[in-house]
Amino acid sequence: MPTFIEMPKLSDTMTEGTLLNWHVKEGDTVSAGQVIADVETDKATMEMEAFDSGIVGRIYVPAGARAPLGSVLLALVTAGEEAPEAPPVAVAVAAPAAPSSSGSAASSRASSASAAAPVVVLTTSGGRVKASPLARKIATRRGVNLSTVSGTGPGGRIVASDVERAPLNGGGGAVAAAPRMIRPVLDFDPQAERIPLTGMRTIIADRLLISKTTIPHFYLNAELDAAPLMKLRKQVNDTVAADGNKFTVNDFILKAMVLAAVDVPDVNAAFDLDAIIRYKSVNLSVAIAVPDGLVTPVIRNAQAKTMLELSKAVKVLAEKAKNKKLSPDDFSGGTITVSNLGAYGVDNFDAIINPPQAAILAIGSIRNAPVVSETGAIVAGQRMWVGMSCDHRVIDGAVGATFLQAFRKYVENPALMLV
Repeated sequence: MPTFIEMPKLSDTMTEGTLLNWHVKEGDTVSAGQVIADVETDKATMEMEAFDSGIVGRIYVPAGARAPLGSVLLALVTAGEEAPEAPPVAVAVAAPAAPSSSGSAASSRASSASAAAPVVVLTTSGGRVKASPLARKIATRRGVNLSTVSGTGPGGRIVASDVERAPLNGGGGAVAAAPRMIRPVLDFDPQAERIPLTGMRTIIADRLLISKTTIPHFYLNAELDAAPLMKLRKQVNDTVAADGNKFTVNDFILKAMVLAAVDVPDVNAAFDLDAIIRYKSVNLSVAIAVPDGLVTPVIRNAQAKTMLELSKAVKVLAEKAKNKKLSPDDFSGGTITVSNLGAYGVDNFDAIINPPQAAILAIGSIRNAPVVSETGAIVAGQRMWVGMSCDHRVIDGAVGATFLQAFRKYVENPALMLV
């Protein structure tokens, strides 16, 4: 019988993926481990490998379409075997915005069949409601009970416009109310460009909305003396120039943050409904900008790494992010996050917590500024603003302040990082 390949879980928070392009077509022979497609997740674009060998009998999801986790993407068959016209389980697939040049005629048939396949929702009375994937998604965001909505699509199917017109929590109240989106006004600018969201951008929007509306953020800010760090960095780089690994300011920040998290383990934690999870390992998530948004790959067991090892690890992750080569393992298990916008000239900012973590550190630029010395004289100095966003369910103000004190200790006495 055919072997069906499903949409794999390529990141810890992935719920759906966008099939960017196929590297195979119907009739091709593939072997286990062969890269067969590029899939965009909420984290990055990744290569998808075949876990079995066989002949591509049918492709069910066309290039450019989105498919939920576990959806059947294609069927592998043996010589002389036929693949079914439709996958064994109905798949909710969002059709691509524009036709793709890749794929075969059979892919086009799968596209129309999959895109038209409604999502079936059970009502409280046991009846069945037909709704498109987009309608279901909008209903979840707006808090609309689909069993109370009348569909205007083919066969009474509920489409997106039906849900947008429906009252919030209409009738049954089976879905929790969600903040209603305020739609932009476009009539004053008929030339405005509408840019469809990528899979990554969609998940970023969803996760940050959840973070800001469900996690009680509070913010702490501190101004640090960065002159000792800058002086030591120059000395170290002058000494290790032959090695080829130049240390950045961010390398020192990462090391200081890891050491502070070891000193104050209460911030290296997460909220879990009826308990607080305090991690033993400091798995440092590092925010890295990419064209489609922001990714946060993880340096695992950062507490056991030297600054040189941290420096090399973050460089490897940045290069992989740039080339869209990050793997699922690169994203999983983060316990605390750092976001550094200093290189962009940002003096200070407050970051949004990366759930389910309980803290994120926001690093601003280092500026030359007049400061008052211990003797009362005004002298030239170098200052850096640091912001800390905390989940108040896990971290109290005093704990967050203690962490910032520890972070300050290492930044202003950077020789401690090299011990």
